[in-house]
Amino acid sequence: MRAQLGDRLVVESTTTGATRRDGEIVGLHHEDGTPPYDVRWSDTDEVTLVFPGPDAHIHHIEHRPVGGREQSRPSVPPADGGGARTGTEASETASGRPPNPGDIGRRVAAERLRRGLTREEAARRAGMAPEYLAYLEEQPADPTKASLIGLADALDTTVAALRGAGVDLPSGQGQALRHPLLVDLDPDECRALLSTHGVGRVAVSSASSPAVVPVNYEVVGDTIAFRTAPESVPAAAVGSEVAFEVDHVDEAMSQGWSVLAVGTARVVTEPDEVRRLVEGAHSTPWAGGVREMWVAIRPTRVTGRRIVPAEP
Repeated sequence: MRAQLGDRLVVESTTTGATRRDGEIVGLHHEDGTPPYDVRWSDTDEVTLVFPGPDAHIHHIEHRPVGGREQSRPSVPPADGGGARTGTEASETASGRPPNPGDIGRRVAAERLRRGLTREEAARRAGMAPEYLAYLEEQPADPTKASLIGLADALDTTVAALRGAGVDLPSGQGQALRHPLLVDLDPDECRALLSTHGVGRVAVSSASSPAVVPVNYEVVGDTIAFRTAPESVPAAAVGSEVAFEVDHVDEAMSQGWSVLAVGTARVVTEPDEVRRLVEGAHSTPWAGGVREMWVAIRPTRVTGRRIVPAEP
């Protein structure tokens, strides 16, 4: 029997095969995932050391799709209480692999660091194994409600906050970094952040007034392109110099970046070019409706800035 953090231990009745008891594995005592395990039982919310018998089996956490491919389950961190890092977190997990945290784990780590707690201290307050807290912070985990309640109490926050409540509120309502630093991005970094597609904002001067409108965009070579309708506000960009902006706010870490591209917009009319844009588009416009007019911007200037924590 081998398990990983986050797997469920199911104990069945030897006579009926029905589930008699189940719980989440929150602690490992061997690197290879063999018993015993620290199990948080779903019926009592208590954590006990378990040596599974013949009536027990492991229900493994599922693979999660990433970019259309399956992502293998996280490897088991060592059971030496490792993974507790203070100050600047290490760039690799306890297993030696790069971290790949989910949103809940990022929020948990951010709240823990804001309160100056090590993983051992936070885990002790939450009543869980430090290895399990390391797993939550470093992998896209799906903790139980009981685990979240314990963490929220330990970190003096709420379960809703750890789950990301308030997604409909404007970005950036959280606390600023204690020592923020605004740094300029070079052109290569800006182009990397623009990437291949996403949602950006185009600033235009319409007939009535200036406007900033969000659009789904594609990056093809050195050109930014988006679809719109001929009578729409974004269509007013055609034939004039416009600003196109993309940004990202990381609420959990109180960090973010923005990229601004400036250039003249033109309507794409050449059939082969239109066909390539249509065939290469990653999605249809989120706003819906008929939007078959492609507008292309070839930037003459690209700048960007990023908010990062200053060195202590």
